[in-house]
Amino acid sequence: MNLRPWQEHCINQALSNYSNGYNHFLTLATPGAGKTLMASALASYLLKNKLIDLIICFSPSSIVAQDFAESLETQTGERFDGLMGAKGRSLTYQSLQFLDGQFWQLFESNRIFVIFDEIHHCAGSNLGNANSWGEQILLNIHDKAKFTLALTGTPWRSDTAPIVLSKYIQSDSQIACDYVYGLAEAVRDKVCRVPQIVAVDNVKISVVDTNTTQVFTSFSDLLSNSNVSYQQVIENEAVLKFIITASHKKLSKIRLVNPDGAGLIVASSVSHANMISSLMKSWFKENAVVVTYKESNSSTIIQRFRHSQTRWVISVGMISEGTNIPRLQICCHLTNIKTEMHFRQILGRILRLTESANQQAILYMPAEPKLLEYAYRVKEDIPFEADVVKFENMKENEEYDKKLNDLPISFDSPVTQASNKGLNLELPSLEMETFANSSSYEHDTKTKDLASEIKEHDLSSSYKNLINNFGRFKQETIALGLLDFN
Repeated sequence: MNLRPWQEHCINQALSNYSNGYNHFLTLATPGAGKTLMASALASYLLKNKLIDLIICFSPSSIVAQDFAESLETQTGERFDGLMGAKGRSLTYQSLQFLDGQFWQLFESNRIFVIFDEIHHCAGSNLGNANSWGEQILLNIHDKAKFTLALTGTPWRSDTAPIVLSKYIQSDSQIACDYVYGLAEAVRDKVCRVPQIVAVDNVKISVVDTNTTQVFTSFSDLLSNSNVSYQQVIENEAVLKFIITASHKKLSKIRLVNPDGAGLIVASSVSHANMISSLMKSWFKENAVVVTYKESNSSTIIQRFRHSQTRWVISVGMISEGTNIPRLQICCHLTNIKTEMHFRQILGRILRLTESANQQAILYMPAEPKLLEYAYRVKEDIPFEADVVKFENMKENEEYDKKLNDLPISFDSPVTQASNKGLNLELPSLEMETFANSSSYEHDTKTKDLASEIKEHDLSSSYKNLINNFGRFKQETIALGLLDFN
């Protein structure tokens, strides 16, 4: 397989570093750029030139570990099942806790190349500040592996713990990456699709309590000035129907050109995923694949979906960073995890370029203030691309209202739950009106000012801001079902 120019440059830089006595190499590349192939090709070169004896890869999930094993086998022509005669093994970070002394003894008698995918999951510059995965790396791999390669697409942690094996510039705590390949470069090189982020909002939302009615002009206004939570917004049936309707129509158009085009819905919980699945069945007569961290065969479900022509998959904690399903082109961000790291990783699922005629990549989300900040920062990463962020407003529409006449739109706020008062959220539904940075869009003042408040930065030129500002790593890890966190 031919390598992309950035992959060749990165491999050459890594080999240069290794030959000059540096045994660790950190690559920062935007999600969807092809880090797995680059790492596998580098591993193959080291193995075939007899610079190493074995290859071990660690990844954050079983599906990514399986993908890495397949990629390594393709590039090297060797087995990576860990059995006798194999040239290595691909494991998850979770397995670090269960590897025995016999496994670690391999590092004493062999020259081992270790690949760490999404290294930001592992923390620790020493045993005193390490999490459980970082601790195992420091104890058993650091200074014992012949060479190591760390990969990341979102290289920051907000718990202030250093990323394991990483070098920091002391003046500003910025990670010193050995190779950087940002979204701007990937789009220019036609490595990644140009993302389009559609923020769905409503200019007239009524919250009806037993005695009062409040009217809000946007989701930002609603969330800032009422007891309504974001979880309640993403569980609201009218909101779900609007977002899924818009994405469903767009996917249908894409599939006229790309018959295997697919959509991903990222839900907040297993019950939320099942709720969305039921809604799709009743509303669109559409059967969606549901995959969550609770399924014992989640990897099989994802693999089956990857190679099928099924239109939709609904995920909870399973299809985020590193999961490779190139036919995904539409995504609905309906999770309550609102961190930049998770947002970027979800967006990365639809950015992988294919040979299909249509290369649209569209993410739909509620116009929640933090998500809008992240969307505008993606726009600033690729300032040469227009219309990266658009708005769709939920407007009154007689035809759609008829469908909703018998469906009360209601939920309880924390306050009314305590007082047993009923609370209704009334949304004038639902006609799509697209606003591509249009001055005619009368949006909430706070939301309108977001674009001007966010300074331009590119992944490669303003890496410092990315490192220091974003994420809730511990909460995100727990929400994703990756509970191995100290």
